[in-house]
Amino acid sequence: MGKRRCVPPLEPKLAAGCCGVKKPKLSGSGTHSHGNQSTTVPGSSSGPLQNHQHVDSNNGRENVSDLTLGPGNSPITRMNPASGALSPLPRPNGTANTTKNLVVTAEMCCYCFDVLYCHLYGFPQPRLPRFTNDPYPLFVTWKTGRDKRLRGCIGTFSAMNLHSGLREYTLTSALKDSRFPPLTREELPKLFCSVSLLTNFEDATDYLDWEVGVHGIRIEFINEKGIKRTATYLPEVAKEQDWDQIQTIDSLLRKGGFKAPITSEFRKTIKLTRYRSEKVTISYAEYIASRQHCFQNGTLHAPPLYNHYS
Repeated sequence: MGKRRCVPPLEPKLAAGCCGVKKPKLSGSGTHSHGNQSTTVPGSSSGPLQNHQHVDSNNGRENVSDLTLGPGNSPITRMNPASGALSPLPRPNGTANTTKNLVVTAEMCCYCFDVLYCHLYGFPQPRLPRFTNDPYPLFVTWKTGRDKRLRGCIGTFSAMNLHSGLREYTLTSALKDSRFPPLTREELPKLFCSVSLLTNFEDATDYLDWEVGVHGIRIEFINEKGIKRTATYLPEVAKEQDWDQIQTIDSLLRKGGFKAPITSEFRKTIKLTRYRSEKVTISYAEYIASRQHCFQNGTLHAPPLYNHYS
């Protein structure tokens, strides 16, 4: 079993964005290649900041694959048209409803939409929301269209107060994910927003000490040039890609820039940290319904949060 630990309170702030825009075909041999850029951690040499590069500094970036909802880790929500509020959906038969124990809420996604809306329409940023301002590692993910294609995903493994953290990473993921052009106001109606809060960080005993569909994993390894690298996937990624543990580890190694053949002996040298996440997703249509009183007469001219929290 892994050893439970808290997120280091003094860990330097670092940012991360998703990868995995497509679902690559993987084999367990470890000889596949994904062509991803490398990641760098303290003590290693660092070149120009690129799409998949990780630098532990106040402005560092680390790309993380985050494709959609993780099984059992996020509240299922629906819109109540009468009240404009998001309420929990009934769980499948025989499944316990643990939504009340979760920190993440649909209102956090609404706040992200508020922040992005105000930015794109040139309004002052909205007032602070009412949900908890406790610190958590967090990610904000944007997807678009019926097929929910990834449009941006960046977050941080350092615990940030949720009000400022969600505000910052809303705009960073929407406008500064280097794989995509910045989001525009014309794209708003097709957007989906997800907020993920990371919890329960544990040091694994080995590279197989985690469960697909339950844990997110972050690996550290020494590449063929003797440089320390890191890479991570959120909990839902491996299950959605239909990967087993070996395929997930090998994909992460390629993501982290490891180009040599992957052997079972090399996998044993990996240092792995596992974690869990809480995640919720809403669409722009659900967001508009929850803010309907702020968009009277079919106009979109009022900064939504000023009315919502006044």
